[in-house]
Order: sequence, then C-alpha cells, then structure tokens
Amino acid sequence: MIYNGHKRNRFIYGLAILLVILLGLASRSYAACLPDFLANYAGDTLWGLMIFFGFGWVFKEASTKWIFVGATVFSFCIELSQLYQADWINAIRHTRIGGLILGFSFVWSDLLCYLIGSSIGALIERIHALRPNERI
Repeated sequence: MIYNGHKRNRFIYGLAILLVILLGLASRSYAACLPDFLANYAGDTLWGLMIFFGFGWVFKEASTKWIFVGATVFSFCIELSQLYQADWINAIRHTRIGGLILGFSFVWSDLLCYLIGSSIGALIERIHALRPNERI
C-alpha cells in the first residue's frame, strides 16, 4: 500500500531529515541548557525519527506501517550492535560520524526512544494523510 495513495516527496523528506539532524545535534551541543529529561532522551528520540524519515525517503512507495516497522527494527539492530565491542568497530565508533551512527554502549532506554521517534514519524504521516488533496 502506498502512503495515502501517493508516493512520498523525497525533497520534503530530505528537508525533514536535515531538520531532525540539526535538532539532534543541537540537543547534544546545548544539553546543559535543556531540562535533564530532554538532555538525556531527545537525541535518541530524534535519531529514531530521522531513521523513520530516512526509510520514507528510500522506500517512497511503502506503507507507513512498513516504514515504521523497518525503521524501528533497524534502530534496534544498531543499538544491539553496541553489545559487540571489537577493536575494529570501536575504531569506527570513535570517529565523529561513526559515534553518531553506531553509538558507544547499549542502553535499554534508547530502544524506547527509538520506538517513540518512529511512532512520532508514523503519527506525522497519518495526521498528514487525513488532509485531502495534499501529498508528502
């Protein structure tokens, strides 16, 4: 099933990905200015949302449900990969981009953050899909 009977607009999804990345980086850079709850969980939740939008960008004709499941499973796999601590993957993790993508250590709460981030993405799509004659 195609989302709302239409293909997703890759330009819009690309902008959404960029916006979420900027918000995620800001949540890390300005963590001291945020309430503790947001400082601790906003980045991982935004990461889950970015993965949702990324899956939507790549699989523009897939259903929202498929995008949600795919993004959530992918996010969980990345988190579970943090249980593997070999020298070669830790070297990748210690680069800026490697650390942002792969993370450093397994944390149970991150799984919930990723689930919430993917859920927010699905909710955004569902709410938008209720509007007639509009496309994402």
